[in-house]
Amino acid sequence: MTQSSSDTLNALIATLKDRKDGDPKKSYVAQLYKKGARKIAKKLGEEATELVIESIRLEDKPTGNKRRTAFMEEAADLLFHYLVLLENHDIDFEDVTTILAGRMGVSGLEEKASRTRNDESADEGLDKGNAENDDDDIY
Repeated sequence: MTQSSSDTLNALIATLKDRKDGDPKKSYVAQLYKKGARKIAKKLGEEATELVIESIRLEDKPTGNKRRTAFMEEAADLLFHYLVLLENHDIDFEDVTTILAGRMGVSGLEEKASRTRNDESADEGLDKGNAENDDDDIY
């Protein structure tokens, strides 16, 4: 019996919640949580870059099964690390999907124009000198 995509996603989210208090010596996810948001965000950025690269490769050679598989694997890695980052901040994926649902039926251009951005608050809480290890500093 195969799981539906929502079943798989829910099972993964439950596992990520369980690993939050896990032993970093036994769990990659627990290691990420222990290192904190900066490390998780850095990893998410790396995965996003890898997905962009695979997207370009797939566009250049759309009939290659290897390319499609590589693209899907990178998409899975990106989704995984995105969910880890959400859980790190105690944000439920359902809350994000609620925001998406509220945007349904609204032109993307209209929705984007309706958002206001306070540049000062966008940088709130970013402390460029607070990283434990320069290798983990994303700035």
